[in-house]
Amino acid sequence: MFCVFWRRSGARRSVCTRLPGASRGVCTRQPEVRVRFAPSPTGFLHLGGLRTALYNYLFAKQRRGTFILRLEDTDRDRLVPGAADAIEDMLEWAGIPPDESSRRGGHYGPYVQSERLHLYSQAASSLLHTGQAYYCFCTNQRLELLKREAQRSGHAPRYDNRCRHLSQEQVQQKLASSVPPVVRFRLASGADPFQDLVFGWTRHEVASVEGDPVILKADGFPTYHLASVVDDHHMRISHVLRGSEWLISSAKHLQLFRALAWSPPAYAHLPLMLNPDGSKLSKRHGHTLIQSLREQGMLPESLLDLVTHAGSGFSSNRIGRRLDELIQEFNISKITTHSALLDLDKLNEFNRVHLQRRIEDQHACVELQDELRQRLLHTHGSDISDHTVLEPHYIHRVLQLRKGHICSLRELLDQSYSYLWICPRVSSQQLKDESVEAAYIASAVIQLVGAGGSFSSTERLNRELKLIASRLNTKYSSVMRVLRLALSAQQKGPSVAEMMLSLGEQEVCVRLQKALEL
Repeated sequence: MFCVFWRRSGARRSVCTRLPGASRGVCTRQPEVRVRFAPSPTGFLHLGGLRTALYNYLFAKQRRGTFILRLEDTDRDRLVPGAADAIEDMLEWAGIPPDESSRRGGHYGPYVQSERLHLYSQAASSLLHTGQAYYCFCTNQRLELLKREAQRSGHAPRYDNRCRHLSQEQVQQKLASSVPPVVRFRLASGADPFQDLVFGWTRHEVASVEGDPVILKADGFPTYHLASVVDDHHMRISHVLRGSEWLISSAKHLQLFRALAWSPPAYAHLPLMLNPDGSKLSKRHGHTLIQSLREQGMLPESLLDLVTHAGSGFSSNRIGRRLDELIQEFNISKITTHSALLDLDKLNEFNRVHLQRRIEDQHACVELQDELRQRLLHTHGSDISDHTVLEPHYIHRVLQLRKGHICSLRELLDQSYSYLWICPRVSSQQLKDESVEAAYIASAVIQLVGAGGSFSSTERLNRELKLIASRLNTKYSSVMRVLRLALSAQQKGPSVAEMMLSLGEQEVCVRLQKALEL
C-alpha cells in the first residue's frame, strides 16, 4: 500500500508505506524523499555532473520520491548563454528528466536562483536581526592585502573577521555613507559531528581555519552557502546527494540551518570522479561533455552504465545494465569513500553492448534506422545514386548483420563502410590483378545468385563460395580477394559473405557485372 498526507504546518510531505507482513491499517510514515540536482549554468553538463544527477534520480525513483533540477545561477559573471536549457535537454536525452524544474514547473518554484532573491534577502535579514550575521564593509583592496600577507607567511588566506567587531554606531555610519556592504555569517566556534550517509560521522571546525563567509553579496545575490540552505529548506529537500568537495562546507551549512531554526536534510557526499591516473576530470573538456559524446554517437544508456560502473553504490558491477536495473540495484550504503576512476577508453565497449541491445529491440531498431538514414543523407546524400540503400528494409538488414561489431552508428558513415551506400568503381583489370580467374569467379557467383537460396545465411553462403573455389581449382583466398574488391573496392572489412548479404542478391550481381564490363 502507498499513500500520502500533508501536515497542517506545511512541513515536508510524508509517505505512508505498509510494510510487508504488517497488519491491516498499520503503516510507517516517513518524510517524502525530495532530492535536487543543482548545477551552475556556467558550463554544459559533463560526465561528473551526469553521475551526480543520476545518483539523485536513482535515489528518488527507488523511494517513489521527487527529483528536482535547480539552477544555481548566482555567479553572474561566468554564466554561459544557452547552458541552462542545454543542461535540462541533456538530462531528458539521458532518460533521467527532472520531476520539477523551471521548464516543467512545480509547487516549489521558481527553480532558478536569480528569481528567488527575495528569499535570500529575507534569510539574511533574519540572521542580521538575531546577530548571527553582520555587515562587512571591507574593500576588495583590503581583502587582497590579507590574502597576499597570508601567502607570504605560508598560511591559507582567510578573512580576519574585522567587521564582526564594529559597533552598532559604526555600522550605521557606514551604511549612511552609502558604502555597499556584504553580509557575512558569524561562524560559531567548535562543531557538532554529523552523520554523512557515505562518509559516516564527520566533524569540521570551520571557524578555526576559515574566516566568516560572505552569504549575501553587495549586489543582492547570495553566495552558494546561503542560497543552497535557503532553497533546500523552501523546496523541502529531504536528502542532499552532491560531490565530496562540499563535505567540509556542510559544517557551515548546518550552522546556517541551526541559526535559521530550520531542520537540515540528510547529506550524502559522493566521491570525486577522476581519470584513471588520478587526475581531475576537466569539466569543460570536450571528451567529457555530454553534448559532445552524444554527437559522437554515444547512447545515453551507455553513459549511465559507464559512470555507475566506474564508481560504487551497487552490489556488483557488470556491463549492460538498463536504467530500470540501475534503479532496482542502487544502494546508497554501498557507495564507498574512495574516488571513482572513469576510464573513457571503455566507453566504446559499453556503447557496443547497448547498441546491440537497441538493434535487437524492434521499436528501438526502427528509431535507429531513421537516425542512420538522416545521417546518411547528411554525409553521403549527393553521392548516393541508388536510393534503395535508404529504404528501411535495407538499413535494417545492415544493422542486424553489423550488431555486436560496431560501437556507434557513426562508424557506418566511415569510408570503410561507404560500399554499403555508394557503388564503387572497380575495373576488370583491377580484378585480374588480384587473380587471372577473376572473370570466372565473378560469373560463377552471378550464376550462384541466380540459382537462389544461397543468401539465407553467412554460413551457407561461405559453403557455396568454397565450392566455387573448388570447382574452379583456385584458392579460396583468391576468390575472397576478388569478391571483396569487386563489391567494396577495399581490401579489408566484414567477411565477404556478410558484405554480400548486406548488399543483397540484386546489388551483388549488378556490381560484379559492372566490374566485368569496365
